[in-house]
Amino acid sequence: MGAFKEPHGGELKNLYLDADSASREKLAAKDYPSWDLTERQLCDIELLLNGAFSPLEGFLGRADYDSVVESMRLSSGILWPMPITLDVSEAFAETIKTGDRVALRDLEGVVIATLDVSDVWSPDKVREAEAVYGSNDQVHPAVHYLHNAANPVYVGGRLRGVEEPTHYDFKHLRDGPAELRERFRKLGWRKVVAFQTRNPMHRAHQELTLRAARNVEANLLIHPVVGMTKPGDVDHFTRVRCYEHLLNRYPEQTTMLSLLPLAMRMGGPREALWHAIIRKNFGCTHLIVGRDHAGPGKDSKGNDFYGPYDAQELLKEHADELDITMVPFQLMVFAENRAQYIPIDESTDDDRVLNISGTELRRRLAEGLDIPEWFSFPEVVDELRRTHPPRHKQGFTVFFTGLSGSGKSTIANALMVKLMEAGGRPVSLLDGDIVRKNLSSELGFSKEHRDLNITRIGYVASEITKNGGIAICAPIAPYAATRRTVRDMIGRAGGFVEIHVATPLEVCEERDRKGLYAKARAGIIKEFTGISDPYEVPENAEMVIDTVDITPDLAAHRILVKLEAMGFIR
Repeated sequence: MGAFKEPHGGELKNLYLDADSASREKLAAKDYPSWDLTERQLCDIELLLNGAFSPLEGFLGRADYDSVVESMRLSSGILWPMPITLDVSEAFAETIKTGDRVALRDLEGVVIATLDVSDVWSPDKVREAEAVYGSNDQVHPAVHYLHNAANPVYVGGRLRGVEEPTHYDFKHLRDGPAELRERFRKLGWRKVVAFQTRNPMHRAHQELTLRAARNVEANLLIHPVVGMTKPGDVDHFTRVRCYEHLLNRYPEQTTMLSLLPLAMRMGGPREALWHAIIRKNFGCTHLIVGRDHAGPGKDSKGNDFYGPYDAQELLKEHADELDITMVPFQLMVFAENRAQYIPIDESTDDDRVLNISGTELRRRLAEGLDIPEWFSFPEVVDELRRTHPPRHKQGFTVFFTGLSGSGKSTIANALMVKLMEAGGRPVSLLDGDIVRKNLSSELGFSKEHRDLNITRIGYVASEITKNGGIAICAPIAPYAATRRTVRDMIGRAGGFVEIHVATPLEVCEERDRKGLYAKARAGIIKEFTGISDPYEVPENAEMVIDTVDITPDLAAHRILVKLEAMGFIR
């Protein structure tokens, strides 16, 4: 373990043990308490170990965490805007204490690193959300993750790297900071401007990056994130193939593509500052920062989480200590009368300005509509169409939610038969009672077990959807956060349509053939949804059905009409 010093970026941490020490540590780790890293933690630990998160030497301890949350600085005073934390379950936290050494393993059980525990504490997550992301609104993906996916206890400590995380994809494009600095040195690239992206790149992005590189007389590094991004984003496999096509559109030997396994937080200004520090560690001298850099969009009230140029302003504030120069850019738009892209602030009333938003692009892909050549290169569009076919060729999930006795299962069965009658895709029904019997028989009805049951349903439905089938799910699914988790999971694979069967509680009780409601009111059944446990009404369901005045057959027919209107069936 040690540090590298290079002309680009200053000191670079290296937290990996040498080969002999790593072998000994791997053997010793059999006797340590063991924690299986989550997807986000795997991203974080890779960038901690290889120095991309320099000057960090591990997951933040409590003093550094508090300082970063409050002031964007480590307790030493060094600028660092994002808390990098190891969140664990309460059960695991009870098995460790300060001074212990913990083995950190990947999803297959391979020891990636060990951690010397310096702190174990329960954070104030509301405080973290408001300070770091500027909001506690769970529409923000990082805030939602913090409250619903992250574990409740944080563990801080120094890391000892044992084995690099394994990647089987695009190995020729995965460079650590030291490797990328060495490539720059060999090529003689003294000035390098990085472009951060989590989306496919189109003509506007190419024009923006070309202008940025020319303006500062630098070479260009296209450095896309291939770790966790915003739910609903295009998968990184498709995006990387698009980037490789795009490389041919740049002047020879001026541009390089390398992949960054970062777990984004969509943290706006703080995230932009974090991205700048990371790119400095990779040896870049400049970073392009555009409009609403790393912004997650709008909050639950329809307002933007961050101002369009807040990120640029924050980087200007800290320019003197960043050791990397920001290249600010505004939105690029196509001026039809000039037949070229221009920054939006350079357009005049005489210009016929054209632009296609990300939402509009997704709509055109979903409906199989034309995407003009002024917007994107044909080879990029072809790549996107390969993995994002029109909706009527995609798999999708119809997810019913509602109280027990609301009519979910009956309508789901009717819908299944009608879809099978129409043909075209395999149809699978994941009814609540059937899943409880065959997939979750060992689970009870605590909130934790209910969430796990719904997550299992979501996982199976996502696999069906990913492979082009139709999944019909009909659980109670009482909790909004869990339904959102399932929506995000399935939305990566295809379509998701939520149906709230909003039959009133008193009607559900009248229909109760098993007497469950009566037992719940008598206190015989505990934690019964609608009586002693809450049902959180969906706020943004694609469709709401009240079965009081409608037959199951008609309800299923209306859902078919909705699916046709959304483009999922023809």
